[in-house]
Amino acid sequence: MYLPPSRPPPSHRDFISVTLSFGEGYDNSKSRRRRSCWRKWKQLSRMQRNVIFFLFFFLVICGLLFYINSATHWKALSVRSSEEQKMGSEIPGLKPAHPPVLPALQKADAKPEVLSQKPRKPFRRGPPSLQLKAPDGDRKDRQDRRQMAAGKAGDPEAAPREADAQTTVISWRGAVIEPEQGTHLPSRRAEASIKHASPETKTENVPASLNMRQKAVVSAFRHAWKGYRKYAWGRDELKPLSKSYNEWFGLGLTLIDALDTMWILGLKQEFEEAKRWVSKKLNFQKNVDVNLFESTIRILGSLLSTYHLSGDSLFLEKAKDLGTRLMPAFRTPSRIPFSDVNIGTGVGHPPRWTSDSTVAEVTSIQLEFRELSRLTGDTEFQEAVQLVTRHVHGLGGKKDGLVPMFISIYSGLFTHPGMFTLGARADSYYEYLLKQWIQGGKQETHLRDDYLEAVEGIKMHLLRESEPSKLTFVGELSHGHFRAKMDHLVCFLPGTLALGVHHGLPAEHMDLAKALMETCHQMNRQMETGLSPEIMYFNIFPLAGRQDMEPADRHNLLRPETAESLFYLYRLTGDRKYQEWGWELLQSFNQFTRVPSGGYSSINNVRDPQKPEPRDKMESFFLGETLKYLYLLFTDDKDLLSLDAYVFNTEAHPLPIWTPA
Repeated sequence: MYLPPSRPPPSHRDFISVTLSFGEGYDNSKSRRRRSCWRKWKQLSRMQRNVIFFLFFFLVICGLLFYINSATHWKALSVRSSEEQKMGSEIPGLKPAHPPVLPALQKADAKPEVLSQKPRKPFRRGPPSLQLKAPDGDRKDRQDRRQMAAGKAGDPEAAPREADAQTTVISWRGAVIEPEQGTHLPSRRAEASIKHASPETKTENVPASLNMRQKAVVSAFRHAWKGYRKYAWGRDELKPLSKSYNEWFGLGLTLIDALDTMWILGLKQEFEEAKRWVSKKLNFQKNVDVNLFESTIRILGSLLSTYHLSGDSLFLEKAKDLGTRLMPAFRTPSRIPFSDVNIGTGVGHPPRWTSDSTVAEVTSIQLEFRELSRLTGDTEFQEAVQLVTRHVHGLGGKKDGLVPMFISIYSGLFTHPGMFTLGARADSYYEYLLKQWIQGGKQETHLRDDYLEAVEGIKMHLLRESEPSKLTFVGELSHGHFRAKMDHLVCFLPGTLALGVHHGLPAEHMDLAKALMETCHQMNRQMETGLSPEIMYFNIFPLAGRQDMEPADRHNLLRPETAESLFYLYRLTGDRKYQEWGWELLQSFNQFTRVPSGGYSSINNVRDPQKPEPRDKMESFFLGETLKYLYLLFTDDKDLLSLDAYVFNTEAHPLPIWTPA
């Protein structure tokens, strides 16, 4: 048999195959993907695959919602630009449109000095260019009068603790309030400019016939001022128990907040001493964060009010300086301002606890900034706040005129929807709708309409009656659920409603004002100390043994809202029971919050008259608001800060009502 020659077995070769691929021609790519992706997907459990499907669809839905909201926002921005010119010119015939003049203090025989209107300069950080000084003659006149008054000094308790203060008593330079001033609108004193009578030409009109209750308010103020002056001079707040002070902004908050109160109460020496501090010590060039809302209503509002009452341009200089330093807060994508701003560096930022601003804060600075523009001729201030007003006016997310509590500085939209209250973070939005309308001579009808719609929303959603006494109160709405909770802050509402009726709004609002005033009185009266707690819960079910109300937070901060509404109700109805209720309130403050060494202190427990637990803090608004409203409540002179001539900001600082040309 033939056998072919055997071949040697092939030798074993090890090799490495290298394939260079440039994106095509790789045959195993698809199978590899099937093995790597599809096989892994099949290896997942059903629950895992369901979770992935859910996350995918959730992201798709979120993307759609974001697209819809963004489209709505940009549409609103485009519409807003076309509306600004229309609504910005809605008050063409008011005196603020005239070029204003900043008056300097002058002697009675001096000729009025008119400062020429300069073109508006672009905004810049730092001190404004406003540098007004009294004429040399006036300075010499003041020095002469100080020398004449030197012999009247000598009260050791009245000696300032600051190194720059003097021991002499400066003579009073003007009236507390001219009687005829209440019946003539302030802006009628000017044609093409705002002119104030020189302080020397005003009548020396210290109240000669204060009644007993007004004297009691003056005594309370002097006692509070005694503690502040001795232990906290030039500081923000007095701590009366520890005989020290608390700093918030480091801008003499209590002193500035009380300036116009001292003028109204006729406290000459105290006012002049405080004015010297403002002149020599108040400096806004500080690296400090301030709350835009609080610094506007307390400091800017008081400086503007004191300028109007005294005619002293010092206060207007300081007001413009502060206003200019607050403007960087409006540098946001939506022009809704930051809640805080550093007045030294010009940097705005949100609070630490949220990226949003509160609706009440951004909509309750308009009275002050509008008035600052009117006096200085710089429209930048008014334009910034009116843009916010117009923006909120056109926003969706309201509930029959009621607004949520928060608003985004980025999108300009309401956040945290579904929560509606007239308490903290929303209260003064409603107040300033009415007061801006009044301030502007009742020309801005969209403000009036928003206010009226909100009142109807309050009636529809927030108004209830307690059991068993049927007390009318304003609760809260949280995502469709009613909460029978009312902050003491809401006690501003009776006075606001009454003010609206006085200016021609529906008469039935007065009935609601009276009913709510009764409730606020009971919130004080039913507590053992006669002082309302910060928050009250009401019983709305007819259960045996249940009372109408029960305090939640039992502390009292010396707040002014009850006194504020009592002032309006008495001024506009003449019913003396409101004076009686105010007198009871003042007695309770004296009995349970007065500190013997000087000052008044907020307390922790309004239910325990034996141990009310003082908190060792006197808020600036006790002097700026509470005592001021009580003093005005106890006078029968309706021309004293007439409600036809002045509108009070939310810190009780009176600003003039604009009048048509």
